[in-house]
Amino acid sequence: MKNDSFETIIARSLELREKYHSLEVTNHGSEWSVEEDALAFLTDAALVGRNVMSQQNRWPKNNSQKELEHKLGENVWWLIVIAERSGIDIKQAVDNFLDKTEAIMPG
Repeated sequence: MKNDSFETIIARSLELREKYHSLEVTNHGSEWSVEEDALAFLTDAALVGRNVMSQQNRWPKNNSQKELEHKLGENVWWLIVIAERSGIDIKQAVDNFLDKTEAIMPG
């Protein structure tokens, strides 16, 4: 198992997205838009919910742990891709969120 820095994970994520863009051009004649990326992310985010339900024995499905792990990773990947395509530094966005949220939390 790799233990990459967040910077390396971002670089690998963007490299992988470029490979998918090539497939999109081959299969559909154009790359997906940012809006299509966002829709794909939302679809995968919903699957996280379903896989958590399955893992917690609230939805009948086998192998939910592996699928949940895969979908969690895929969702992080999508967020990195969408941030990049939207001109947002994902590391700064997370840091800003944590700073703001920590500042308003008691204790």
